Amino acid sequence: MSAAEEYITQEVTRSRVGAMTYLAPRNKLVGDSIESFKSVVSDCIEKNENHIIVDLATTALINSAALEVLLDAQDELIKLGGSLKLANVKDNILEIFQITGFKNAISVLKTDGQATVITAIQKDFKENVRLGDILLAKGIITAAQIEEGLKLQEVTGKKIGQVIVDRGWVSEQEILEALSEQLSVPYIRLRSGLYDPEIVNLLDKNVAKRLKVLPLFKIREELSLATADAQAVPSFNEVEERLGCRVRPILARREDILEKINEAYNNNLATDYIGEVGEDFEVVENQLDHDYAAIDEVAAESPVINLINSIIQRAVQDHASDIHIEPARGKSRVRFRIDGLLYEVMAPKAELHPSLVSRLKVMANLDISERRLPQDGRIQVQTQGRSVDLRFSSLPGLYGEKVVLRVLDKNQAILDVNKLGMSKGSLNVFTNLLDSSYGLLLVTGPTGSGKTTSLYAAINHLNSIEKNIVTIEEPVEYQVDIVNQNEVKAKIGLTFAKVLKHVLRQDPDVVMVGEIRERETAEIAVQAALTGHLVLSTLHTNDSVGAINRMIDMGIEPYLLSSAMIGVVAQRLVRVICPACKTSSLAPPEIVDRYGWSKKDAVKLYRGRGCHECYDSGYKGRIGIYEALQVDAALQELIITNPSRDELDNYIEKNHIQTLFSDGLNRVREGVTTIEEVTRVVNT
Repeated sequence: MSAAEEYITQEVTRSRVGAMTYLAPRNKLVGDSIESFKSVVSDCIEKNENHIIVDLATTALINSAALEVLLDAQDELIKLGGSLKLANVKDNILEIFQITGFKNAISVLKTDGQATVITAIQKDFKENVRLGDILLAKGIITAAQIEEGLKLQEVTGKKIGQVIVDRGWVSEQEILEALSEQLSVPYIRLRSGLYDPEIVNLLDKNVAKRLKVLPLFKIREELSLATADAQAVPSFNEVEERLGCRVRPILARREDILEKINEAYNNNLATDYIGEVGEDFEVVENQLDHDYAAIDEVAAESPVINLINSIIQRAVQDHASDIHIEPARGKSRVRFRIDGLLYEVMAPKAELHPSLVSRLKVMANLDISERRLPQDGRIQVQTQGRSVDLRFSSLPGLYGEKVVLRVLDKNQAILDVNKLGMSKGSLNVFTNLLDSSYGLLLVTGPTGSGKTTSLYAAINHLNSIEKNIVTIEEPVEYQVDIVNQNEVKAKIGLTFAKVLKHVLRQDPDVVMVGEIRERETAEIAVQAALTGHLVLSTLHTNDSVGAINRMIDMGIEPYLLSSAMIGVVAQRLVRVICPACKTSSLAPPEIVDRYGWSKKDAVKLYRGRGCHECYDSGYKGRIGIYEALQVDAALQELIITNPSRDELDNYIEKNHIQTLFSDGLNRVREGVTTIEEVTRVVNT
């Protein structure tokens, strides 16, 4: 074998120039290559070659074990009066040195042969410098924004950095870079190659997801841990107790951490999160034509079917309202909307995505060959002894078709006004309004605030064999006995207004209109209310009095509205603190003063730490907060004058009507939710 051939086959090449011995590991310094490297170093020491330079020019990857071997070799050589230095280190490995602090222990040679200390990330701790001052000095935020952010911080109790990011003034990356400078904690752009898979597996996946951290490297007794919060001491303490080592925090974007957790732990088709399909799970197949039936038969043994079934079943178990299956660069992504927020639950390989979409289209009786146009359909499944409907919607995008499944689980629907979560006062107002024989009752709030649920509960409260109740919906979500339910079909011109005109000829006592969107529907609804019908509907406004301005803006005459409208209920849904990880603390004096709470007794505030029961969010389930407004004679007179928003707000204040925010604060005092959650949904 020639010298050239020997060089190619060796895992570590070795040469000697004067008093220096050069070692050059090839490709990756991981696995068996580490043992080969240790063997060569031992041979050098036996031969008194105690000054070693390790050339990493061809080394593309290194792990924790290799870093420990380098440190051990240096310690041994120093005892013998020798040295160990590194040369030609690639940028990605330099970044690993910075992450682990390895750069502080071993010298790295510049290209001119001089030793250097890497300082690209390490900075002096700026104890007396505020985060806002750093952002201001960098020119990425204004003094006015800092002042506003501090005020919001007082209201929400959040950290100033989170407040600024939530407002959209700066990105999370810019905040983390500033925190890195302030706290002297390294910041990295987390990506593949910057974590050691063996070290990742030291920490249980559920713990990593709950704490939102990712182990990167471990050298001797120090673990480099990616986190979005460098001051999350309780999380660091838990990791230290579990792994028996010290934690070295490394700042990274929260989204990147969660993505890499899925990437690092989940390499199979179906992750351990999803689990096995229950024996009681069954897809209620639609009637398919011959071609679709053939496709389904061919795919019958495919693991894709089991994966789709398990995703749907887990979504039902976790009370998800929507399932998002979306393509991205290099992978697919499955997310569940639970309690109003999206959580990523798995990341299948990109090549699986078309198969997942095709399977869902077969289940929804749609054209699997049509990938250029959006499609809508319906899927029905049987699970846990009940029927669940899924509304299918696909939309072509840059990387493929995104599918959203709306989960309509009748067992989770609240069809009882007493279970909506209203306070006693709001519930009395609501039921009194429902007992009216005629008039217009509006339920307002943004999309996803539970308006339709409240209407269904109202219909169920009114439902009896003695009444003719008719609904106009888009679409009909839940079927109610005795009630005559009708579906809007805009494609054939069957709009809310058109159906409503015909419904009024059907001798109705109560009419429910899914939503008032335009002037024509509003006018017919008002006329129906004035002619002896109880009309229930929804409107997109932020609060109760906003509905008055909105109806007038639509063109309804104030004198007609004042006679027709009997009341408005505004609502939001706030997340409930998870009972499994609920903790309490005394409210700070400034919070007590701000909200005018009594100082006689200690005020306790509650929050959730985050656990596997609640997707590490600290919340599980939702409850409504309400603002119930009954139109009295004084308000009727005010409506006739086409009042301004300020005049309506003054009416609310003067009559001590409970607002959304005050109802939310009552829930906070009861230990049901948090100030941050109420502030988030009410935007006060």
